[in-house]
Amino acid sequence: MKMITAKDYSNMSEKAAAYLLDKIKQAPDLTLGLATGGTPIETYKCLVQDHKKNNTTYQHITTFNLDEYIGVKAEDPNSYYHYMKEHLFDHVDIPKQQINIPNGMASDLEQECKEYEQKIADRGGIDLQLLGLGSNGHIGFNEPGTAFDSTTHVIELTQATREANARFFDKMEEVPKQAITMGIANIMKSREILLIVSGEKKSKALDRLLNGEIDPSFPASILKKHPNVTIIADEAVLKHTRVPSTFLQ
Repeated sequence: MKMITAKDYSNMSEKAAAYLLDKIKQAPDLTLGLATGGTPIETYKCLVQDHKKNNTTYQHITTFNLDEYIGVKAEDPNSYYHYMKEHLFDHVDIPKQQINIPNGMASDLEQECKEYEQKIADRGGIDLQLLGLGSNGHIGFNEPGTAFDSTTHVIELTQATREANARFFDKMEEVPKQAITMGIANIMKSREILLIVSGEKKSKALDRLLNGEIDPSFPASILKKHPNVTIIADEAVLKHTRVPSTFLQ
């Protein structure tokens, strides 16, 4: 693991976007794993701004999103399909057929997981996976206790995760209780991982990632076994995190 420090959320987002753009320019046919939630929003905004200014093309990029809610239609404003269209896909030139997001409305969810898994395999795996860090250590929607060898699967969302996502819904009762998520094994097979972390509320999670044991009770801890992980973290989260000197760059 290596650590890149940023001044604040905006600076972290700029550095994350610059990191992704550098990889895209090096390999225009890159397969990207994408994350949702609050943390990546400004990173995507920076990518859109670059596309408009510099015409960086996504014509040969293929994307796989980490997860999608179950029981939420794609056109619903709270779906991750809608999120990705709003924040990235509607504003860059990526062909629709190269966008992959789990179908949370599939009639056979087990089959949907298998087919999503096969799509990733057929593409040759993910070159670069963008991740956020959940306060309870979840990556994707892989909640505490998820097996490290898990592949794409249906997950029951914890109360903590649902509460964290409740701000996007009108009321708590509307927050889905299940999702389809890439498994931890999928994430670990990615050739490279970029983890972005911002804000004081994530400091305990980042501290545990950097200093704690590898344990399924904290899913992100497995990232310590990946050979190519870069963390971009801002001062707000680092202020309350013990960062080993070997991580700093």
